[in-house]
Amino acid sequence: MENEPTTCPAGSGEPAGLPTGRDAGCPFDPTAGLGELREQDPLVQMRYPDGHLGWLATGYATVRSIFADPRFSSRYEKMHYPFADLGPIPPAPVGDMTGIDAPEHTRFRKLLISRFTVRRMRELTTRAEEITTDYLDAMERGGGPVDLVEAFAQPIPALMICELLGVPSADRDKFQRWANIMITQSTDQEAAGAAMAALGAYMSDLVAEKRANPTDDMLGDLTASDLSHDELTGLGAFLLGAGLETTANMIALGTFALLNNPDQLALLRADPDLAPQAVEELMRYLTIAHTTMKSALEDVELDGKVIRAGETVTMSIEAANRDPLRFPDPDVLTLDRKATGHLGFGHGIHQCLGQQLARVEMQVAIPALIARFPSLRLAAPADDVPLRTGASIYGVHSLPVTWDEA
Repeated sequence: MENEPTTCPAGSGEPAGLPTGRDAGCPFDPTAGLGELREQDPLVQMRYPDGHLGWLATGYATVRSIFADPRFSSRYEKMHYPFADLGPIPPAPVGDMTGIDAPEHTRFRKLLISRFTVRRMRELTTRAEEITTDYLDAMERGGGPVDLVEAFAQPIPALMICELLGVPSADRDKFQRWANIMITQSTDQEAAGAAMAALGAYMSDLVAEKRANPTDDMLGDLTASDLSHDELTGLGAFLLGAGLETTANMIALGTFALLNNPDQLALLRADPDLAPQAVEELMRYLTIAHTTMKSALEDVELDGKVIRAGETVTMSIEAANRDPLRFPDPDVLTLDRKATGHLGFGHGIHQCLGQQLARVEMQVAIPALIARFPSLRLAAPADDVPLRTGASIYGVHSLPVTWDEA
């Protein structure tokens, strides 16, 4: 039959592998191989490192459709890892909302959604402005050069999460030390693991304290819910990781991208009110959460093909956000572009719960940084900036910057 679905892309030979890495001199662009596959077909069969025959989705409409389709599971243990053969993937840790499905996921999300409203995030804007000013003042007093990750991009979201979760002021220095290790030493798995363990133990003690003496913050509020101690502890650790690593890397990599695009930097500096639109475009253009997976719970017909039950689909969010069928001239950073609808925060029931907080932090921090230091520039060649090419969240390990003294 002419319209009968097939299980392999038209005109294809061997199943594709997942193109990885960044092309030389293009730290902000996905590898060209992803775009080439997207032009061939937005959904192609893919051979996984463990031998599994699954799929790779690169087109915007295709990726968005999979995100929204309840016939695809987010459970880690049902998936095959696309980057290396790591053996069976274990289930999500307790409290990790990204690796579970409804109704378990629904239970967590309903409890949290009222804590992440636009109104409540706006209330945190004043605090974000105060924290940002404090770190800009410290940078100005100390002078350049500095590592922007350590001096600015990492501590702002760390302290904002402290505000949200209700970490006492006396504990915030050690909280930040653990967070800094996890962000800036991500290549040292032993150090990062030790910091995560210490943070988990601290979170368990904090939850116990808030159960005994409830406070007016997210963890304090949730002690009145039906979440168990382990669930609330795990959820606190999950929210830290989800909100810290992503926003810290967006602030640092976003600044790097602006310094590499001086016309766009000048545009934002001249019109700070452009910040909300600029943040959406940076999210689209950079797509630091670049790849995710789903597993088919049943046979699904999509794009004229059949994804069989149990097959993993790898979704290249970075390729989808550079799809010219959705975003004209997608490889050009255009801060006044209407980039709404980008998939940088995901889509569907797993769309990033903390996206409004992330927006507040980026809309405050980036414009304030470039306004405070009009001569801000890299303090090392762009090619020497260490990139997080092997990480699930893309970004920079460090970003050396400097400026002219006033």
